[in-house]
Amino acid sequence: MAVPVATIRNLRDQTGAGIMDCKLALEESGGDLSKATETLRRKGFAQAAKRSDNATSQGLVEAYIHTGGRVGALVELGCETDFVARTPEFRELAHNLAMQIAAMAPQYVDQSQVQEGDGRPTSQTALLNQPFIKDSSRTVSELVQELAAKVGENVKVLRFTRLALGE
Repeated sequence: MAVPVATIRNLRDQTGAGIMDCKLALEESGGDLSKATETLRRKGFAQAAKRSDNATSQGLVEAYIHTGGRVGALVELGCETDFVARTPEFRELAHNLAMQIAAMAPQYVDQSQVQEGDGRPTSQTALLNQPFIKDSSRTVSELVQELAAKVGENVKVLRFTRLALGE
């Protein structure tokens, strides 16, 4: 099946996948954009899982101060190269994570850090397990994995801190 170039370009813009990957996904799905997007997402997650052990020595620190200046957060988001750290998508994720931290006050990055005896649900205490504040149908972990799949690098939340007046 011949896939129109405009459809391939549209899928590439949506997913950030390579041109040939987009063309193959569209051919496999019979030209259905949503099925092709899901195929590329699954493939991207598989590739991201393979890179999860790669060092994340680059990245950036993002600060967010909530309106009124009473709550603020800092987050360190890591990646493999400074090229990815400078992309708008990476910066947007870092900003969204800092807002999430300010709003939801997690204590841990992920559930592996939860201290024994802490009976609270990990969806409250572990950042990566929390529903995303801008779209509760997705978790913060899914956002990080989606970016990792899109940029083709390991992306990790390395650490964060939250400050609030009176706490």
